[in-house]
Amino acid sequence: MSGRWLGHAADHVLVAAPASGSVASLENAIGRVAIDDAIPSHAIASSAASLASHHLPERKPLASDRDPQPDCLFCRIVRGELPATKVAEDDLVLAFKDIAPRSPTHVLVIPKVHIASAADLTDDDAVLLGRLFATLARIAREAGIADDGYRIVSNVGRWGGQTVDHLHLHLMGGRAFDWPPG
Repeated sequence: MSGRWLGHAADHVLVAAPASGSVASLENAIGRVAIDDAIPSHAIASSAASLASHHLPERKPLASDRDPQPDCLFCRIVRGELPATKVAEDDLVLAFKDIAPRSPTHVLVIPKVHIASAADLTDDDAVLLGRLFATLARIAREAGIADDGYRIVSNVGRWGGQTVDHLHLHLMGGRAFDWPPG
């Protein structure tokens, strides 16, 4: 099906509406999802009408967003403009100690390309994500925290606690953590 990306519905279903954008076409698109995912049929018509009446933002392109950002703190660390205590580095990722640690071991692992947050990741980032997590696991083993356990955190957006708009994973260990966090 070709069409325009509409966004997330309240139940987190992605819907692609045909280019014509008609409510009937939208109901057909939602109906196909409902058949496959067992969404109650009474929710289909109201969801279609509701989504059709709202103008949702277009999907933003990602390529230019991944260029180094001149004012991004972590892009500046990657470029060597700001100091950091590096723990690991390769062609895709950089790991360095957090300047305000919340645990005995607190390392940030970031991609060298600028990605604002986990919300901007795509299927094309599979290799990068594998490298990020492999780097986290290697650092945890080298720091001696792997056997007792550790926490990996990625904050997304203002309400998620993200303070730097560059994807970063916190590796924290060396003490017990409570659940839920926050």
